[in-house]
Amino acid sequence: MATTVTSKGQVTIPKPVRDHLGIGPGSRVDFRQTADGGITIEKADGPKRPGRFAKARGSAGPGMTTDELMALLRGEPE
Repeated sequence: MATTVTSKGQVTIPKPVRDHLGIGPGSRVDFRQTADGGITIEKADGPKRPGRFAKARGSAGPGMTTDELMALLRGEPE
């Protein structure tokens, strides 16, 4: 499969390749050089950063004050 490089050095990964690798918008990919000088592309499986509200998810129950919730979101010690 061939694709064209834009003036910004970007390429579109063909849909069959995206489907095979399981990548979509926002996915990260790794390019690696093989021993024979070729290049491979694979889906990057690095650790995903949790969303900024992940820590609070499920924690802000009834009875929690606004100050307590804000402290939780800021990561302040309890």
